[in-house]
Amino acid sequence: MRDLAKLPKAHLHLHFTGSMRVPTLRDLAAEHGVRLPGALTDGDPLRVPADERGWFRFQRLYDAARACVRSEADMRRLVDEAAADDAAEGSRRLEIQVDPTSYAPFVGGITPAVEIVLDAARAASAAHGVEVAVIVAASRMRHPLDARTLARLAARYAGDGAGEVVGFGLSNDERRGDTAEFGAAFRIARRAGLASVPHGGELLGPSHVRDVVEALHPDRLGHGVRAGEDPALLAELVEREVALEVCPASNVGLGVYADTSEVPLRPLVEAGARVALGADDPLLFSSRLLDQYVAARDVHGFTDTELAGLARSSVLASRVSDSTRRALLADVDAWLAAPDPADEPAEGPAGGPAHATGADRPPAAGPFSSASHPPAG
Repeated sequence: MRDLAKLPKAHLHLHFTGSMRVPTLRDLAAEHGVRLPGALTDGDPLRVPADERGWFRFQRLYDAARACVRSEADMRRLVDEAAADDAAEGSRRLEIQVDPTSYAPFVGGITPAVEIVLDAARAASAAHGVEVAVIVAASRMRHPLDARTLARLAARYAGDGAGEVVGFGLSNDERRGDTAEFGAAFRIARRAGLASVPHGGELLGPSHVRDVVEALHPDRLGHGVRAGEDPALLAELVEREVALEVCPASNVGLGVYADTSEVPLRPLVEAGARVALGADDPLLFSSRLLDQYVAARDVHGFTDTELAGLARSSVLASRVSDSTRRALLADVDAWLAAPDPADEPAEGPAGGPAHATGADRPPAAGPFSSASHPPAG
C-alpha cells in the first residue's frame, strides 16, 4: 500500500492548545509551576460520555493545558511544533484555529496574541514546508458581542496565504449559547472574505446543524457528522458545497460513537459530501492527522483511490490560493499514479522473492495506531 505519510493533504481542523505535544506540555508546566492532571500526560486517549458531565471533564483538561501557555515564546513553540508534526505526516496546508482571548492576558491583549500567532505561522511555514494559515474562533461560552470584536480583529488580517487569517469559527459546547445571536459576527467575517467555519453536528444532531446553516451560512462545518442522520439535510449540505471537517478520534473520545467503525465516514463520502479529515485535539485524543487516514484505510476499508479523494477534498475545502490548490491537487494525482508497492515483487536476502509469514510482518495498526510512523509526541 502507498505510504499515507507521503499523501499530500490539507489539515483544516486543529485547535491551537489541542495541537500540543505531551513533552511540550510537561516542559511548560514545569516552567510555569502548573500541576497537571495525570490524564493529560498518561498517553491514554480521552474517553468521556457524550453528555454535559463528559464535556465538563474534557473542558477541564483542555483548560489545564491552556493554563500552561503563558508567553509569546510558548505560543510560538506551539505553532512551530504543530507545523513540524503536520509536515511529517504529509500535510501541506494547515489552517490552525485559535481563540486569542485565552492568551491575551500574557502578551498584552487580543491583538498582540493574534499577531504573534500569525508571525509564528509565517516562520513555521518557511521552516517546515507546510503553509500555515489561521482561523480566529469565538467561543459559545462568551457573549456574542465578544465574537463581533474577534470578527473585526480577524478581518484586519484577512488573506489566503501563510501567516494570514483565512476563516472565522465558533467553538466550544454546542449545547451552549444561541446560535442566531452569533450571526452578526459571522456577517462581519464574511464581508472581509473570511470563510465561515463554525462547529456543529457533533454533540447535537440534525436540528442543530440546520440552526447553524441558517444562522451562520458555513463554508465548512467543524465536525458535521450528525448531519448524516437526516438524508435531506445531508443532500442540502452537498448541494450547498458545505464541507465537513470530520474528526473520528474526537467523535470517539467525546462519546458520540462507541468506536471508530461507527463514525459514518463512508456514508458521508458516498452521499457526495466534501469531507476533510482532521485531528481536532491530538493532545487529548492521542491521535494526529495521519492516524485519521490510517483509520479510513484500516477500519473503513478505503482504497488508495478513495484516500486520494479524501486528500483532494481537504485541499478543495481549504482557503489556499488558486495556484497552491492546483499544485497540491497535481501532487495528490502523482501520489496515486505512483506504483503501488503491493504490486511489486519483494526480494529475499539473496535476491529471490521473499516469503514472509505472519510472524515476519509488522503488527497490524489499530484504529489510531502509529505503528507505521513514529509518534510526534
